[in-house]
Amino acid sequence: MYRAVTRQIEVTVEPNFMPDRSSAERREYFWSYTIVITNSGPETVQLRTRHWIITDATGRRQEVRGEGVIGKQPVLAPGDRFEYTSAVPLPTASGFMTGSYQMVSESGERFDINVPTFSLDSPDGKRVLN
Repeated sequence: MYRAVTRQIEVTVEPNFMPDRSSAERREYFWSYTIVITNSGPETVQLRTRHWIITDATGRRQEVRGEGVIGKQPVLAPGDRFEYTSAVPLPTASGFMTGSYQMVSESGERFDINVPTFSLDSPDGKRVLN
């Protein structure tokens, strides 16, 4: 599990390789990832936008920006948590993701929280030395 804390808001990520949706022959590799956002701070916040940087094993970067996550902009009161699962494809057997969420506080302050950088590894991405 990967973890980052920004302004008392914790983000944890658990990636999972999906062999049933992946094919080395077609150069398609899929991972699901489950994210839990926990507000341990003193004020209510809302997740407004996401920004992802996805890098494959060749170093090719793709940036993704958008409103909310999985079609939602969750509001987290102090002590609340929000969990969701999404997926990402890559043309290589490994890579990594990192990013941030833009939050807004009850007072209207906008700030970013970090998503920890996490590794996307598949059995095909592990090299065997002969």
